[in-house]
Amino acid sequence: MGGTLLERLRAPGPKRILSLDGGGIRGCTTIGFLEEIETIVQGRMGPEATLADYFDLIGGTSTGAIIATLLALGKPVEYVKQRYLELGPRVFSKPTRWARVPWIGKKLFTAWSVKPLETEAKRLLSEKTTLGSPSVKTGLCIVAKRADTFSTWPCINHPDGQFYAHNADIPLWKLVRASSAAPTYFRPIRIDVGPLGRPEDGVFIDGGVSLANNPALQLFLVATLKGFPFHWKAGEDQLLLVSVGTGRWENRLDEDEVLASENLYWAQNVPSLLMADASEHNELMLQYLSASPTARTIDREVGDLDGDLLGGQSQLSYVRYDAVLEKEALAKLGEAVDDGELESLREMSVGTNAERLYAIGSRAAPLQVREEHFAPHFDPS
Repeated sequence: MGGTLLERLRAPGPKRILSLDGGGIRGCTTIGFLEEIETIVQGRMGPEATLADYFDLIGGTSTGAIIATLLALGKPVEYVKQRYLELGPRVFSKPTRWARVPWIGKKLFTAWSVKPLETEAKRLLSEKTTLGSPSVKTGLCIVAKRADTFSTWPCINHPDGQFYAHNADIPLWKLVRASSAAPTYFRPIRIDVGPLGRPEDGVFIDGGVSLANNPALQLFLVATLKGFPFHWKAGEDQLLLVSVGTGRWENRLDEDEVLASENLYWAQNVPSLLMADASEHNELMLQYLSASPTARTIDREVGDLDGDLLGGQSQLSYVRYDAVLEKEALAKLGEAVDDGELESLREMSVGTNAERLYAIGSRAAPLQVREEHFAPHFDPS
């Protein structure tokens, strides 16, 4: 596409957003959906078109941030797939050591080495490739959590952004590393986020430790709120938001275990409880803001929000794609699994599942992604 990035982001007319969830190695399912979307884009724009040519803003959290960054650099999905299937098993490998609790001297949990993550991030994204680099072809948003201030940071490359001058020179590998620093897996990372000549260190962890592990609602806010620089017009014919998950399933804990639980049990399970709520809330709100053709039942009380539309007018065109990691759904995709395999596929840190998760995503995608979800009036001019 011609013109500068700023000209593209400021240009009038409909805009397109791609949102990618966090989920560790389950990001391999995302790639299957992206292949299907890219096929539609190339049918509209030509065989060499990439998702960066179509989407004006690509954003992600954690594993989604890695994929989003590569796509925003103009990489085709096949490139992302090959790199991701290579790095996944290396990054999400078995823990390299046992960690001791000092005051009792016992080995209680495993600690992951951050070196593979940093090595792969630097291999994919050189030190010279920064948030403000001209090699970034479209709008990019990397969601991270600044742990020392409890604040969620949607790091954007819009030159009009309030903090762009502070952050434009941050290497992308550091932002990806920050967004992927899942607590108990990888150490936090320190990044200088202060203005030139006034250093200010922030300590960052995984963006999934926020309400934006599914960053779709956050990206809608980034695109439309006055405090952010995009100022894109809301409306069903003005804004297309495509959200891709990393696998969902019905959560259920054993009743007896819950009743007999101790502090360690809650320490292990509370983060998952909160992340599940956040993801459900994001989907609920986006279905409330749109007449989505992919609306799903949120729960038995609110249903799929058919007939519920905030303000009586759709604020965007919204579609959500996600693989269902349940035995029956997987069987329909040709993936028969036992209980142990199902639990393993749902885990974010089993790198050996990379190929199988990609296969699940690639089989689920044609059943969900439809050409009519990408209305012709959204095609870039």
